Amino acid sequence: MRTEPTGPTIGWDVVRDVSQVLEYHFMVNALLAGGVVAVMAGLVGWMMVLRRETFAGHTLAMMAFPGASGAALLGVPAAWGYFAFCGAGALAIGRFAGAERRSWSERSANTGAVQALALAMGFLFVSLYGGVLGDLESVLFGNLLGVSDTQLLGLTGVAAAAVVALAALARPLLFASVDSDAAAARGLPVQALSISFLALLGLAVAATSQITGVMLVFALLVAPAASAQALTARPLPSLGITVALGLLVVWLGLGISYYSVYPAGFFITVISFAVYLLARLFAMALARRSRERAPAASRPGPRRGVIS
Repeated sequence: MRTEPTGPTIGWDVVRDVSQVLEYHFMVNALLAGGVVAVMAGLVGWMMVLRRETFAGHTLAMMAFPGASGAALLGVPAAWGYFAFCGAGALAIGRFAGAERRSWSERSANTGAVQALALAMGFLFVSLYGGVLGDLESVLFGNLLGVSDTQLLGLTGVAAAAVVALAALARPLLFASVDSDAAAARGLPVQALSISFLALLGLAVAATSQITGVMLVFALLVAPAASAQALTARPLPSLGITVALGLLVVWLGLGISYYSVYPAGFFITVISFAVYLLARLFAMALARRSRERAPAASRPGPRRGVIS
């Protein structure tokens, strides 16, 4: 005896498939929250990748662990712990490891020290708490399908503030990111700009980690921005591609997970990596094609006047 499938099924009718996804309020909230996160994380992540501060972004994402465990220990909302530790981590990295004149390896080592201290504090808070940290899985992997209307409203407000702040800092921050020595010679406060951006990055990470988790927010911060910068070095087109790729990754991952038994975070992360891999391969193919089409006069030829 044949039994008809009871769950949602995907077919060749795209309109029907999309209408099934939009049938439930929790999926609409998930798509809206994912879109907000994709835009904010894409814009902030683009600047983060340009400034070669990916490790700092990873460290700030890891602040969710001591933030959540510290909040549980004190009996306060987890959001307080997220914002407190992400803010403190941003200031620590900015003052201790973010000096523009230091070498990249020295700054990375200092950032790693901040991350190690934060993880140690999180482990201490869990030990002092003495109970089971029930939200540990959501801290790591988030719960996009459980976003409430209130959370969506708060996330949208934080995202709007972060985008406005980034737009206000965009021109001097871009100059300082490309050539910090020239920016300092022109009188720009390079160190203050660095700390301000790290604080903005911490704000974005704290807001999104509560919904997407540590792993997912980091994937959205890095993969779309790195893919776009591999395709073009022009800032405005690269930013547009970053946002478009972020939205594609989040919405496609959520749509696939709706018709699957596997979590949305898995699909979003895998699609992010696949997009980055394709972008790198496409950029390599374009570079090879441009070299092959280079004029013969510009290629190095045999040296004249040399007797072999």
